[in-house]
Amino acid sequence: MFDDERFMSIALRLARRGLGNTYPNPTVGCVVTNSTGSIVGRGWTAMGGRPHAEVVALRRAGEAAAGSTVYVTLEPCCHHGQTGPCTTALISAGVRRVVIAALDPDKRVSGKGARFLADSGVEVKLGVLQQQAEELNVGFFYSKTKKRPFITVKLATTLDGKISPPSDGDRWITNELTRRWVHKQRTMHDGIMVGSNTVIVDDPMLDCRLPGLEKCSPIRIVIDRSGKLCSHHKVVATSDVVPTYIATDNDNHEALRAVRYLRIRERGDFLVETMNTLAEELGITRLFVEGGGVLVTELLKRRLVDQFMWCRANKISGSQGVESILNLDGLPAGHCHFSRVKTLTFMEDTVDIFQVLFASECSSAAAPA
Repeated sequence: MFDDERFMSIALRLARRGLGNTYPNPTVGCVVTNSTGSIVGRGWTAMGGRPHAEVVALRRAGEAAAGSTVYVTLEPCCHHGQTGPCTTALISAGVRRVVIAALDPDKRVSGKGARFLADSGVEVKLGVLQQQAEELNVGFFYSKTKKRPFITVKLATTLDGKISPPSDGDRWITNELTRRWVHKQRTMHDGIMVGSNTVIVDDPMLDCRLPGLEKCSPIRIVIDRSGKLCSHHKVVATSDVVPTYIATDNDNHEALRAVRYLRIRERGDFLVETMNTLAEELGITRLFVEGGGVLVTELLKRRLVDQFMWCRANKISGSQGVESILNLDGLPAGHCHFSRVKTLTFMEDTVDIFQVLFASECSSAAAPA
């Protein structure tokens, strides 16, 4: 008797380890079990997207893969890229049965991998914990179906919704525990974005400074159409350490250190085209937006927010603070719905995580696990 859900849940936990480190590939988990139900191999997509989870798990299983059942969170690839197809590797290893959580939305695969396995005599089962698998790789699905990343906005505000701290001598709004949690969230995203005003005012590093996770910092993208960034800003000064991009439609920017430029050729809206470019040219699947107020407002008006993380400290700024969200003219009342997914507390700070649904999406949007 196969315990498919239990082994698939293990594969999903393995897949989570790759979040933010496998783009443009999805993060996949794989478990190989023998006839007695023992795990003989396991793997997840390596940093940079290769080797794939199936290859790692089969390598660890060795000869024990013959006659095994393999659990994989996303349909195995069947096309030749930089490496050979995972379907071929599974067949060559003598795998008897493959259980797949979700089909791959990539048109090069999308059902073909499962059919190839079945046509080769491998027993295939589809749809085990499918929803969880699609939620885990929601960014990859968005990049293939919506041609843009899954976009998470994070705001850190006072109780009255202001994004500048009160004048009490503390430069931070939230406490250290909340900030450490935010740094962990950064590692689970492919890219982090801010507007140029945030760089000018706050001069952030936009990296991960948790011990042992420094190399997991996402690439940095700054919206700077007017050439405001200068060589002394931290994101510029460290652009040879953490890949840093400026998104602009201005060809006259001064070259800054190792900064790379995303030249957005407007066929429509600048921000929409920027998100398309991030997905199609850089392979970004999960984007973490950390402000400021102008950028967040413009993203909401364009329906370019999928998840909202609101970090609130037990402080009030009053008239000294800066509004976190500005005028939302153009977004009709009732067209944006925030559905709370989770609430976390870090001492006296509160973090609410919302799924953001717009009028046309309320019945079909998916949120990450």
